[in-house]
Amino acid sequence: MINIKDFIDLDEIQKIQDMISSATGVAAIAVGADGKYLTQPSNFTDFCMKYTRGSTEGERRCVRCDNECTGTYYCHAGLMDFSIDLKVGEEKVGAIIGGQVLPNEPDEEKFRVIARELGINEDSYIDALRKVPVRSEKGIHAASDVLGTVMNMLINFRYLQTKNGNQIDVFENELGNITENIESAKGLMSDLHNTSTMEHILSINANIEAAKAGKAGVGFAVVAREIGELSKQSGSVYDEIERLVDEIQISVDKITKSGT
Repeated sequence: MINIKDFIDLDEIQKIQDMISSATGVAAIAVGADGKYLTQPSNFTDFCMKYTRGSTEGERRCVRCDNECTGTYYCHAGLMDFSIDLKVGEEKVGAIIGGQVLPNEPDEEKFRVIARELGINEDSYIDALRKVPVRSEKGIHAASDVLGTVMNMLINFRYLQTKNGNQIDVFENELGNITENIESAKGLMSDLHNTSTMEHILSINANIEAAKAGKAGVGFAVVAREIGELSKQSGSVYDEIERLVDEIQISVDKITKSGT
């Protein structure tokens, strides 16, 4: 699972959140995929946080809205809120939630009814209501869209930047391994060439000795043993080259996979 904290500075999210929230008047806060807050709240209102969520019934209704509502919507208390998914590719890594604004001038009598339902002092609730920003419904939708779009662009950019940086590190490390193994392979190929040359020379000597000795073949036997030893060395060299080639292939596979 992608963790947004692994590839982005949360202060960067906070600055953009504060800036857009201040410009549009909407409240906002970022949460991770686990539902825990990533940023500090911007423009949160006492109407929502101190009074509505401050009551037992209000908190229950707010949590229900948080869990069931997406996009831009009317909350149970009559304000407009939003919840915009933050995604890296197709994976959800968090959300920007907020709103806490009125789409038009409120009918205070209706909010007095809500205050009684929630067990909140009516006058205090209405005083807090009068401080809630009023924005057109179109403007609220636009604000949430801008906030969601900018945040998603930012986190995807930072994710790719981090991922590409990791790919470069993997590439450089594996390239070093490849270079070392290739140099070792070159040295072994040189050894193999020298060994093959010696085998050839000794093979000639063995034939000469065999011709001279006839049935005795004492010298041939000695040379033959030497050839056998060199043949074993050649086999070991071949095995080592095969091992190095396998390591090179593994390194190439790592580089390939790091780019997917």
